[in-house]
Amino acid sequence: MAELAQIFFPPGAFQALSGDDSLGPMLTSHPDVNMVNFTGSTSTGKAFMKSCSGTLKRVVLALGGNDPAIVCADADPVSAAMRIGLFAFCNSGQICMSIKRIYVHESIYDQFLGSLVQHAGALGVGVSETDFLGLIATEPHFKRVQSLLSGIKEAGYIVVVGGTERIADKEGFYISATIIDNPPEDSVIVQEEQFAAVIPVMKWSEENDVIQRANSTDAGLGASVWTRDDEQATRIASQLQAGHKQSGLGVEHSVEELKAYCNVRSVFRKPF
Repeated sequence: MAELAQIFFPPGAFQALSGDDSLGPMLTSHPDVNMVNFTGSTSTGKAFMKSCSGTLKRVVLALGGNDPAIVCADADPVSAAMRIGLFAFCNSGQICMSIKRIYVHESIYDQFLGSLVQHAGALGVGVSETDFLGLIATEPHFKRVQSLLSGIKEAGYIVVVGGTERIADKEGFYISATIIDNPPEDSVIVQEEQFAAVIPVMKWSEENDVIQRANSTDAGLGASVWTRDDEQATRIASQLQAGHKQSGLGVEHSVEELKAYCNVRSVFRKPF
């Protein structure tokens, strides 16, 4: 990307730097860097913000999320499961703004879960053209996901597809698409971002209750409501805590993001 960018940008305007963990602090503490846009975990984002405060440089932080999807009683369970499965398992679940936990109305729960299980079970794992799930990005994160899966096994939660063990015939940081059936709301798999293709699916019956459960984490990056009723969608969406909390500062993917890189200057003129 950086090589292609040289065709369009002035020299030095677009650069790609690589390095170890010392590179970030060099940029965030340097007095000639006026702004930093960081995408990563909440804990690292806090360290970035602390470092940037030394020179009062501006920051945009796109941090961790634990995005809920609320599936209402009038949603088509098969269609919703296919589309939600695409978002939840894309990039092996390693996208900040992606579905991480699914709340399904009890009246369509079994149909939805069956369709999602069928979809997830058909996802290939590997690097061929027909595979959908690739590698976990780093070894430390792979070990964290393995620890999460071990906790699921020890707790005795119901795994309806995938598994808690390493894929026997795969070398590398691979896991299968895994779905946990109705784990407790206070479980780690529900309350913490897994950042992997390991998804909990839970039942709900009362609208106020599912909204409270969806808002019950420190993360507030994104959320979605799946219904054919526009009024219900608006009513639920207006109460969801998304776009703030400990999921970051500033905005991305909009004109407002571009404005964040600009300086506003006010000039007052008075004739004399």
